[in-house]
Amino acid sequence: MKEVTKNILKEIYKERPKDSKKYDFGLLIVIGGSDFYSGSPALSAMAAFKSGCDMVRIIAPKRAADIIASFSPNLAAYPLEGNWLESKHLATLLEMTESAKAVSYGKTAVVIGGGMGRSEETQKAILEYLEQVSVPVVIDADAIHAVGKKPEIGAGKPFLFTPHTYEFFVLTGKEIYKLPFEEKIKMVQEEAARLQTTILLKGPTDIISDGKEVALNKTGSPYLSKGGTGDTLAGICGALMARGIDAFTSAQAAAYINGKAGEIVSQRLKEGLLATELIEAIPEVIKD
Repeated sequence: MKEVTKNILKEIYKERPKDSKKYDFGLLIVIGGSDFYSGSPALSAMAAFKSGCDMVRIIAPKRAADIIASFSPNLAAYPLEGNWLESKHLATLLEMTESAKAVSYGKTAVVIGGGMGRSEETQKAILEYLEQVSVPVVIDADAIHAVGKKPEIGAGKPFLFTPHTYEFFVLTGKEIYKLPFEEKIKMVQEEAARLQTTILLKGPTDIISDGKEVALNKTGSPYLSKGGTGDTLAGICGALMARGIDAFTSAQAAAYINGKAGEIVSQRLKEGLLATELIEAIPEVIKD
């Protein structure tokens, strides 16, 4: 077991070669949003950009995509017909994923789940996509609820799950809310091993395991309980995985960055912390 420190960032964020070109440092696809939720994919995308990702493409239902595109000229959002993800969108999702993989020479990852909703049709479409996708994936929020119906879907694949305590229960069937911290660590490692995947359990101290190793991240703030900060974490994870960094290392670095950015903003804003403010602090964490 080890504690995550700033040293992990030094291995990732080195001076870019002068001959660097677009997509060398990742092309991330963010799949999320619905008729009610539009902010989540935008937060993940902006966090990914601020973490160094070269390009982010958002895929969302039309209403959400239109709103997302209006947030910032940095955001490119592809609109899917309808108000939520459905099985009829599967071919488009897979085609856009493979296209991204080709143009980036494999430097592609996906973040899926934020703001998608939990309708039966959407959950079915998520599972169908995850069964066929061929790039690393960060599985968050509503996508965790989908996978909870078929948790073995990620076995042996380059997937990273980012649950909070209740989502961990949804994913694994194991209730850990009242367990002592040491027991939580043991449970996360056991479940990561059983599911043959990587899990980042969000909390006051983040617990990260690939089933073999365990890392603890202690950066953070009580104000990170605010909505949207999980979306930023997922975006940072995705940005790092799009660079070609493995899920376990990406989870550690992302947890450190998200937590430290939260600390910086909390000192100034306390109760007024917003995920958008946290995003602006990410470069400061990486640069220091």
